[in-house]
Amino acid sequence: MDAMLAGNGTGDETPLRVLAFSGSLRAGSYNAALLRAAQELAPPGLAMTIYDSIELPMFNEDVEARGDPYQVADFKAAIRAADVLLIATPEYNYGIPGVLKNAIDWASRPAGRAPLNGKLAAIIGASVGIVGSARAQLQLRQAFTFTNTLAMLQPEVLVSRAHEKFDSEGRLSDEPTRSFLRRYLGTFHGWARGIMQGALIAR
Repeated sequence: MDAMLAGNGTGDETPLRVLAFSGSLRAGSYNAALLRAAQELAPPGLAMTIYDSIELPMFNEDVEARGDPYQVADFKAAIRAADVLLIATPEYNYGIPGVLKNAIDWASRPAGRAPLNGKLAAIIGASVGIVGSARAQLQLRQAFTFTNTLAMLQPEVLVSRAHEKFDSEGRLSDEPTRSFLRRYLGTFHGWARGIMQGALIAR
């Protein structure tokens, strides 16, 4: 892993640096709102930063050969600086949005030394449909097979009928969903910390 954090022997641990980003560019995105709720509900062990936008130039090897555009370089640097990732994706046509796939394509380069290589991730999602982005999350996990990005398998955050779960101000107002998201983030913290500490011991 890019970062291996250990306790100081007193029971205190440095919070894990979480980079969170949404696969939607819509101003009123439910997935962006879901990330804001996650930031609000995260346990003390997760220090979360929400990346403003993954609207990047379309991936093109000719462009890459001339050097990463500044938006791409900034996005890659943010991933490298993070310990773990939290990604919220909507579902478009049974899959992830093109803007998210494009961001993953950029962050998968250069092969073998990419920012996504060895990162730990959590995937969540909200949708107005009844499956809550389940198929999009599965597609993202498939992409992560190539990037060597380990995503937590269970539990899953699949916020269905999102228009009923958020208020007019974009706040997650459904209490059962808030409670589940809080527990999910606690599980993610323990899962990521355990893997990092296990890898540190293995060294």
